[in-house]
Amino acid sequence: MGAAQLGGAIRGRSAIVAAGNSAQGTIPGISADELAVEGLRITLADAGIDKSEIDGLITCKSFGGFGIDTEIGRLAGLNPAYSATLDYGTCNFSLHLACAVIDAGLASVVAIVYGTNQRSAGNRFSHPLGRQDEASVYGFLNVAGPAAMAFRRHQALYGTTEADLAEISVSQRRYAVDNPLAIFREPMSVEDYLAAPYLVTPLRRPDLCMISDGAACLIVASAEKAAELTDKPVHVMGIAQQTGLRDRQNADQWMRPWIEQVADRVYPAAGIEREAIDALYIQDPTSIWVLQMLEYYGFAKPGGVGDAFRSGEVGYGGRLPLNTNGGQLSEAYMWGFLHLCEAVRQLRGEAGERQIDGLTTAQYCSTFGFMKAASTILSTEVA
Repeated sequence: MGAAQLGGAIRGRSAIVAAGNSAQGTIPGISADELAVEGLRITLADAGIDKSEIDGLITCKSFGGFGIDTEIGRLAGLNPAYSATLDYGTCNFSLHLACAVIDAGLASVVAIVYGTNQRSAGNRFSHPLGRQDEASVYGFLNVAGPAAMAFRRHQALYGTTEADLAEISVSQRRYAVDNPLAIFREPMSVEDYLAAPYLVTPLRRPDLCMISDGAACLIVASAEKAAELTDKPVHVMGIAQQTGLRDRQNADQWMRPWIEQVADRVYPAAGIEREAIDALYIQDPTSIWVLQMLEYYGFAKPGGVGDAFRSGEVGYGGRLPLNTNGGQLSEAYMWGFLHLCEAVRQLRGEAGERQIDGLTTAQYCSTFGFMKAASTILSTEVA
């Protein structure tokens, strides 16, 4: 099967019909599963969709073992025809599964639900990342360590500066100022960024996401069913994934070069050129992931990310808006679920003060650390 075929069979066959979320930040006294069900309730109510329409349920397991479909289905009062739980959903992977389930005829309206109380529960995310022995020896007990190594490698290859890296966090913060959901809304300049102390050299606080409580939900339906449920469907035009499961066996694994294979597939799968993307969303537990994916997807040349922001090619006020919600660096962590919620709102013209006019096509790119990458292209139009 050629690159144009991988992920292309679902083109326009599924659509997001609703997106919703709870408040974000610290929400004590409520479990992750209860938050997930609340996210589902909010989303259905806002969209005017009855719970009886849901015949598929996909959940994402959060830290602490919460988020299993059997428990969330019980709490939500659902007996769907299909259900499953992904150990790591990051919404892209969950959305791709929903599209496959719909395409296989196992369900026609799938709720993708995620809830977490990781902040109020005091989860420090202090667990080995990657191979257990290597992570323990080198202290890679949080994503900051591997991300710092990845940036050092980028600096060695391209001469990238910390001021170049600052452009990512600063641009996203400018969007977050107008986002009432965001945890970090204080204005920040490049000078402010450079004056901040290191957390894990050469990374600073603005380079890393904030752990948060909250919930998010997407409702995905077949194209036929979507037409019944909403007059503003957001069509899934193309999807692509690639793994890097060989880990350190992969050449230059800090740079995650296998991400480029997703870029090679997702545009042909969607039948859309990269230049047609109106808004870009990149999952960003660290700013380094944004740096890498901007380059691998062809939105900046290798070593040219800083220039792409400063020239107005990418970012706040630029030709290509990036993470218009503030991303995980400023809005909330949520394993990237809020990026897709924001993309849907922007495409529907429902983003309030941060709405960008004239958007018809958006792309979301995400990764599962050093193991997997995925991308989705969404559009309000099906050519």
